[in-house]
Amino acid sequence: MAKKNTSSGQVRIISGQWRSRKLPIHDLEGLRPTTDRVRETLFNWLANNIRGARVLDCFAGSGALGLEALSRYAGFATMIELQKNAANQLKLNLATLQCPNAQVINADSLQILAKGTTTGFDIVFIDPPFRKDLASKTIELLTAHQWLNSDALIYVETESDISSFQVPASWVALKEKQAGQVCYRLYQYQPNDTTLSGD
Repeated sequence: MAKKNTSSGQVRIISGQWRSRKLPIHDLEGLRPTTDRVRETLFNWLANNIRGARVLDCFAGSGALGLEALSRYAGFATMIELQKNAANQLKLNLATLQCPNAQVINADSLQILAKGTTTGFDIVFIDPPFRKDLASKTIELLTAHQWLNSDALIYVETESDISSFQVPASWVALKEKQAGQVCYRLYQYQPNDTTLSGD
């Protein structure tokens, strides 16, 4: 007898080696997978940089961004997720895909980022739960604790009614779009000046 599927939704991988694969996700509070439309735009932006890249997904949730990056041949992905059920589902999905080049960390992202790292990342996704002021805190920690390799690309997705938030002067704005209630931006880290500036 097949195991009962306790998940309540699916995420679809758009392109790459796992194109059109659908994977189960849990319907948990604050879980808001990036839409197919936004993901398609984002990965068009990243098309020339994704292969072989070290990827950090700060608020992995359903894993939509991290899994899409891995499908498109990112070298390695670290996915941080606070909610235990979502983190466990991510681990199961990676096992289903037989993907060894990823790790899932079930922890508070801000606490992990505050510890720093000895190995930087080339692409970083910041797609936190809305209305919790997490984007600004994450941006500050990433720069302060050396998570970013030189020329790293950073994707930030926030609610569209945020008029501005602080980014370091070393983060050069490359792209910005809005889709419904979501605003999403792409920056590049150019570590010459770490003074915070308005966006």
